[in-house]
Order: sequence, then C-alpha cells, then structure tokens
Amino acid sequence: MARILTPTMDFRGSHIISVKQFSRDDVETVFDVAGSMEPYAQRLKLTRALEGAILGNMFFEPSTRTRLSFGCAFNLLGGDVRETTDVKTTSISKGESLYDTARVISGYSDVIVMRHPQIGSVAEFAKASRVPVINGGDGANEHPSQALLDLYTIKKELQSNDKLIDGMNIAMVGDLRHGRTVHSLSQLLVLYNRITFKLISPKELRMPEDIVSLLKNAGHTVIETEDMESGLNDNDTVYLTRIQEERFTTKLEANVYRGRFRLNKEIYTMNCQPNTVIMHPLPRDSREEANELDHDLNQHPNLAIFRQTDNGVLVRMALFALILDVVDTVDKTAKKVGWYTQSRFESS
Repeated sequence: MARILTPTMDFRGSHIISVKQFSRDDVETVFDVAGSMEPYAQRLKLTRALEGAILGNMFFEPSTRTRLSFGCAFNLLGGDVRETTDVKTTSISKGESLYDTARVISGYSDVIVMRHPQIGSVAEFAKASRVPVINGGDGANEHPSQALLDLYTIKKELQSNDKLIDGMNIAMVGDLRHGRTVHSLSQLLVLYNRITFKLISPKELRMPEDIVSLLKNAGHTVIETEDMESGLNDNDTVYLTRIQEERFTTKLEANVYRGRFRLNKEIYTMNCQPNTVIMHPLPRDSREEANELDHDLNQHPNLAIFRQTDNGVLVRMALFALILDVVDTVDKTAKKVGWYTQSRFESS
C-alpha cells in the first residue's frame, strides 16, 4: 500500500537553501511532482503554467549543467529566464553588497537561482531577497537540488533492481572533503534507514567529521578507507567525484591527488556487483592525468550519469512548480506537441 505523504514544508514562496529543510515526506513530495513532469520534459506535452514568470539565474561561479538545467526547467513550465554568468559583468565587481544585489534583482524576478563560491553566501542573499531563492551551490557547502536529483536517480535505478533506498550500500569516491554534492546527498540520506556508506578517499580529502558523525548518529554504518578495490565491493551504488581543483590553494596542490581513484570497465568488472549503479555529479575530469570515470564505461547499462542529468530537469521543474504553487496548473494549461513525436529519452 502506498505511504500517505504528510509534507512538513510549505513549499509556496520558500527559499531552498539547504537539504536540512527537508523531511522524508518533503523529499517524496518533490519526487512525486518530478515524476508528473516527464511528459513535459520529454516534449510530449506543452504547458504554460509559468507564462509571464521570470527566473533570475545568477551564477557567480562556472556552471554548465546546473545553470542550463534550471533554465530549461523554467522554460518547460512556460517561464522566461534572465541570466548572469560572470561576476565581472555585475555591480558586485564594483563593490556592491549581496544585500543590495538581492534587493535589486528580486525586483526583476519571480524566483532566483544563485551559485556563489563563498559558503553561506546564498543564505545571506536570500535574507534580502523579495522572492524565493534556490541555492545552486555555495562553495564547498551545499548543492540541494543536485542532492535531490541524485537521490531521485538512486531511487529509480534501485527500483529497476527491485531494491529500496532503505538498507542500500553506497560507495562515495574521491574528493569528499570539498565535494558539496556528497555533503548534501549524505545529509538527505540521513532521512532513510540502515544505509551502509563506504567513503573512499585520501585521508586528507575525507568526508568532514560533522557529516560522518551525523550519519553514525542516525544509525547508519560508515566505513572510511583509502583502499578503492575493497571499498567497491558489495555496493548498490558507486558515486564518484572529481578532485575539486577550484577549492585548493594551487593547482599543484590538487595535482597531488588527481588520478588516484579511477573507475574503468576492468576495475568495475573485478570489484563491483553486476548491477551496481555508477553515478557522478559531472563534470567528470576526462584529462588523461585525472580520468576518474573512464570513457570505456560510456556504453555500460549501469552508467547512470546521463540519466542523472535528465532527472535534474524533472526535479528542478518540480521545485519551481511547488515554490510558485502551480502544480495543479501544469496539466490544466497543457496541450500535446505536434512537432515532436518520439521521446529523446527512450535510449537513455
């Protein structure tokens, strides 16, 4: 029997700054709405639910997938997008405060997505904003929408193997100290039960102790290791991360760790279960000296990295629909698309 959801968050008009805001039922509410967005994301139906609404996409740190995914999600709901992609082109470079920027830009927008290199910057910005703000990543701190899409992907991938998030085994590999995606995903997984975490990294790049303690206090099993081969054994999901070069003092410092933990077809076949799902938040570093996720796995059926990006649009559509209170309007304004007859996602 389906579980009855009782969300604790009032999504309408809310900022989305941290995964700590979400209860388990809040997460499942997002996932339910995300699932209903599939025909729109696949261009099989068209909705004008957000016609006339404006998204302010403010990215003060480089981004491809997240920026375009949020913009695409908003467009698919019928809204318009205005973007800033370089802090040098904004008045912040002239000394303007985040407070003043927030007051101004929120006058031009109905919702804002912001990425900024400083921890806590998005929360500071949101305090001054007159419209909802979604955290698109604040330094090495959090990336809540990425965590939601990662968990949504894990849920769908496990379901295809008749498994649940509760009781799963997950390996997280690479730069766990600076990787905000694994920080946020770990904190979301606290909401679930009996998970075994294998944290595979150099000792200098281990998961922050406060997150490890949070997982243990929630009753999960945490194993920290530098041995990749043993760490890859007996997992349902392997989540790899690149060395976060931009978080190091110098490129030379980052190079010390680059390429130390790699997954290719041979290593996967020797150490992973046949159905182990392979995930990565992207971008993967494909340079020869790094190559943490080899291209020889590109055609592997368990490689879920591109299904992750597809799912990101669904989850971000769901967040916009919930925050701007148009969930019920999406279908009411829908019509079939005549120019598009085959789903691009059939081969994903």
